[in-house]
Amino acid sequence: MAELETSIEALLEIMRRLRDPEIGCPWDREQDFASIAPYTIEEAYEVAGAIEDGDWASLKDELGDLLFQVVFHARMAEERGLFGFQDVVAAVCEKMLRRHPHVFGGVDGIATAEAQTLAWEDHKKRERAAKASGGLLDDVPRALPALLRAVKLQKRASTVGFDWDSAPKVVEKIVEEAAEIAEAHAQGADSAKIEEEFGDLLFAAANLARHMKVDPEAALRAANVKFTRRFGSIERALAAQGRTTAEASLDEMEALWQEAKRGE
Repeated sequence: MAELETSIEALLEIMRRLRDPEIGCPWDREQDFASIAPYTIEEAYEVAGAIEDGDWASLKDELGDLLFQVVFHARMAEERGLFGFQDVVAAVCEKMLRRHPHVFGGVDGIATAEAQTLAWEDHKKRERAAKASGGLLDDVPRALPALLRAVKLQKRASTVGFDWDSAPKVVEKIVEEAAEIAEAHAQGADSAKIEEEFGDLLFAAANLARHMKVDPEAALRAANVKFTRRFGSIERALAAQGRTTAEASLDEMEALWQEAKRGE
């Protein structure tokens, strides 16, 4: 294969060759939208991880991987006669132009990011109405991470007034849901019932995050990082004593945890 230029055309050609039914890659040829979708989600998370880590070299690579996922899906769509990569580009260009009339259409009146957010939501609302897709929540993607989808569902419902009017009331709801979990467990409820109650608790917690303008996914990722860091401190402290966590008592590990916490 002749050396290709490092351009989007080169990437499209690479994808075409990988999917070629005669000379392409066996693995790439047998993939479909459903089998590739998990990789697309994974690549998006790796982009977010590189940003959180401030690893800009990795971000470049991860963005490339995510772009490749777009090209992969577009190629499969083209093979089915649905659309091609240029159609994807044309659609997003048209959407951005339509949703930014204050930049591209000579429309005044949007001077702040907050005003733009309101205008953006208004555009999306009118687009949904034009599609006449059914219920208000029908087009909130089911494949979103659960906490993110919960926030989007709640935000969408709030546009018609279905919402708590203050954060303290959401806190009360969280307390109520936690009590229902404890009651279900005390009564020997089956795992399905406890799972249902736990889901209600998480949904309420996501709602509180929305009211407090906190991204629950980002908050939980940060909590995961914090837990990993503090637990690593426990492991290192015990290793300095020639011991492992398996050889330490819970009280010892808790004391080391508190020490790590104070040292932050």
